[in-house]
Amino acid sequence: MRLHRLDITAFGPFGGSQSVDFDELSAAGLFLLHGPTGAGKTSVLDAVCYALYGAVPGARQSTQGLGLRSDHAAPGARTEVRLELTVAGRRLEVTRQPPWERPKKRGTGTTTEKAQTWLREYDASAGSWKDLSRSHQEVGEEITQLLGMSREQFCQVVLLPQGDFARFLRADAESRGRLLGRLFDTQRFAEVEKRLAERRRAAEARVREGDADLLADAHRMHQAAGDLVELPPPDGKPGDPGLGEAVLAWAAVARSTARERLAVARCGRGAAEEERTAADHALGQARELARLQRRFAEARKRAAALEERSGEQRRARTRMERARRAEAVAPALALREAAEAEHRRAAAEEARARAALPDAFAGAGAAGLAAAARRAAEERGGLESARRAEHRLAELTAERAGLDRQDHADEEVLQEAGSWLASWEETRTALVRRVEAAQEAAARAEQLAVRREPARARLAAARLRDRLAGDTEEAQARALRSREETARAHEHWLELKEQRLLGIAAELAAGLVAGEPCAVCGAVEHPAPARRGAGHVDRAAEEEALAAYRRAEARRAEDERRLALAREALAAATAEAGDAPTRRLAEEEAELERQYAGARADASGLHAAGEELRHAEQERERRLTARQQAEVRAAARASRRDTLDRERSALEAEIDRARGDAGSVAARAAQLDARVARLTDAADAARAAEDTAQRLKDADARLADAAFRAGFDTPQAAADALLDDAGHRALQRQLDAWQTEEAAVRAVLAEADTAAAAQRPPVDLAAAERAAAAAERRLREALSAGDAADRRCRELDRLSRQAAASLRRLGPLREEYDRVARLAALTAGTSAENERRMRLESYVLAARLEQVAAAATVRLRRMSSGRYTLVHSDDRSGRGRSGLGLHVVDAWTGRERDTSTLSGGETFFASLALALGLADVVTDEAGGVRLDTLFIDEGFGSLDDQTLDEVLDVLDSLRERDRSVGIVSHVADLRRRVHAQLEVVKGRSGSALRQRGAVAD
Repeated sequence: MRLHRLDITAFGPFGGSQSVDFDELSAAGLFLLHGPTGAGKTSVLDAVCYALYGAVPGARQSTQGLGLRSDHAAPGARTEVRLELTVAGRRLEVTRQPPWERPKKRGTGTTTEKAQTWLREYDASAGSWKDLSRSHQEVGEEITQLLGMSREQFCQVVLLPQGDFARFLRADAESRGRLLGRLFDTQRFAEVEKRLAERRRAAEARVREGDADLLADAHRMHQAAGDLVELPPPDGKPGDPGLGEAVLAWAAVARSTARERLAVARCGRGAAEEERTAADHALGQARELARLQRRFAEARKRAAALEERSGEQRRARTRMERARRAEAVAPALALREAAEAEHRRAAAEEARARAALPDAFAGAGAAGLAAAARRAAEERGGLESARRAEHRLAELTAERAGLDRQDHADEEVLQEAGSWLASWEETRTALVRRVEAAQEAAARAEQLAVRREPARARLAAARLRDRLAGDTEEAQARALRSREETARAHEHWLELKEQRLLGIAAELAAGLVAGEPCAVCGAVEHPAPARRGAGHVDRAAEEEALAAYRRAEARRAEDERRLALAREALAAATAEAGDAPTRRLAEEEAELERQYAGARADASGLHAAGEELRHAEQERERRLTARQQAEVRAAARASRRDTLDRERSALEAEIDRARGDAGSVAARAAQLDARVARLTDAADAARAAEDTAQRLKDADARLADAAFRAGFDTPQAAADALLDDAGHRALQRQLDAWQTEEAAVRAVLAEADTAAAAQRPPVDLAAAERAAAAAERRLREALSAGDAADRRCRELDRLSRQAAASLRRLGPLREEYDRVARLAALTAGTSAENERRMRLESYVLAARLEQVAAAATVRLRRMSSGRYTLVHSDDRSGRGRSGLGLHVVDAWTGRERDTSTLSGGETFFASLALALGLADVVTDEAGGVRLDTLFIDEGFGSLDDQTLDEVLDVLDSLRERDRSVGIVSHVADLRRRVHAQLEVVKGRSGSALRQRGAVAD
């Protein structure tokens, strides 16, 4: 993978559009990315990662979407990242636009635009770009497939975070395992461990479930056996060996005892059945004899009762004969009763109707009453015209009252409108003055707002200037002390070096051996070798002084760099704030704020005053219109009132003539309607009474004739002899029941076996029933005992077969559990066979770590001048598990030691070598995808000049594999050594990028 070009717009600290030409930077193989703290160096790397994966690295993953937009961007500028790169032989261009809030095109406020993604590929044959996809998901899958790495792997092997690798170098086995697991995707091996553990638990659960079922069968057999077996069933825990065999043995004893008890129960049941048969036969004979004796005695009682009621029987037959003769007179009786009832009703209705008439109609007949009713109806018809006039008069009166109410309402409207309009000019003048005052305050607030922001900026810059002045003085003092300490360390080293050179003869003489040539003159004789004097300086003392000088020089360089940064920041703050004192600037800014707040408060009433003026003008127009309309309505009502008065006078004269002495025409009409109704009712009632009196007379004559022909002396005697339907049926049932009872009694007394049974002594039925009940009870007990013994045998047989089947099924489950448990313990590192207690995932990661250590050692030996080698260790630490240890071998001592014993600079180049080695291994693991562009984060400031040269040589050697490496660092010495640079410049309106190639401009 090689990066060609990166375009950034409104992203992170970059408010405008910035471009990076990686082809120009990569021409030298090594380039530097530098800039002040907070300028946005990391944001350049974030933009590369976001273009490829749609997310930023590491702890900044939560800053997605709207959080990626620059705070310095213009409101209408769209946040965008475009990256052009070559991967797997294909030249691609990825463009991503995260969601962002833009101003609404209509109205106020903002709206959120959705995220967009484009992927294009350069077609060399056509010499143009062609679109591949605009789907966020498809683009992400295509990039991940081409690179062969996830976002976590890319951030670890391309953006080489040195702080992470320093922690990785010193981390424990668990922390290393988490990082390597993410990079090499060993989750599948962890899933194997998890799957085996789940299978072991499942197999164990099935075995325990089988043993639990077996124990449950044993307890059910114990319940079925009851007290047959004295010994209880075996009681163990699920999983105990030999449990199944013990259960089956106990079941065999229980089944044998149950069969013996069944044989005894069957013998007792046969004897009880014979005894019950004999008792049932004796009970049947006794019951039959008792029945016949009771039957004969009851027949004798019934015959005596019939004899006592013989007189009543004769009277009933006589009553039935008289009723049959009276039935011929019944129609005439019914007709006479109906005629009499009708006549009584007609006479009562006539009396009621005559009582409502005046005394003048007391002796009038039906014809006279009808004539009077006709005369009253004719008079009632002549009142209709007067009634219509009366209704019209009521309507005129209501309308006249409505006109009076409207006059009153309009008078109130005229008075209110006149009062309000009288003060209009004064009200309008006051409102206009308020509007003008608010407008002047708004203009003054706008002028003060323009002056307020520069005042705020100058005050902030002045405060920063004062703070930075103190920081600069402290940095200058530290730099001065560092220079003095460096000078003293340098002089001390030179003095020791000179003293060592003066005493070098004694140091060389210490290595002379008799008979061997001198390293200086070549002589084999050493007559007077030099001796070490007091205060002799050896090589170790000189090297220690040199190391102290280098440390002092490093501190001096760092203090000089901090002093330069402080002076640069102080100059910028001074240029913005000027020489004015901070207190005066603060007072000016506070005065502007006070004036601005007052102007804003005065201008806040502009809208309300304008609205109040507009509403007042609208109210004036409304009241003028209302006054005019009220005057027009009053004139119209005066004309209408005169017309109503003339019509009302004519109607009142007509009504007075028609109503007579009544209160109104309606009252007079009601009087006539009531008279017509009463006369009509009385005439109808009189005619009905006359008709019913004649029909009653005819009915009396027919009834007397019918009673004489039926043999009765009077009609009343015939009426008394009649029976209704219920009485007739009751008397007939009495006669029929007497005859039936008499025949039944004679038949019973004539039976031969009943008469013979009556001659025998009474039978003892209770004794026979007690004997039969006792025999039945003994048989039931015998049957119950036999059934219980039979059920117990069947249940024990069934449960024994069930237990045997469970034991057969449990055999393969136990074998599977033993096999799976052994594999699960082996892969989890808890088995005795796994001597190093190494998990399966750790075993795979250990192999990967061994490859990483080997690849890192190639560069580490060069960086450390052959001194250090990284080795993988699978030793156990304490009681923990083994597999992911990492040690360093020191060639100077020949001993292997922990990586935590390395110094700061040694830790840096060791972690750098580890990062480069890990990048190589992960690249090979991802399918051999070439990584032609790498970025290395901070850490170079901890190296001395010699080690820095060696590290840069190693990085420069990466060009042998046609790679380009970008270094992200603050170290000032790197700006002199690395000519290709990308500088991030920080400003108040956002950061900017400045680029130069391998040759300085």
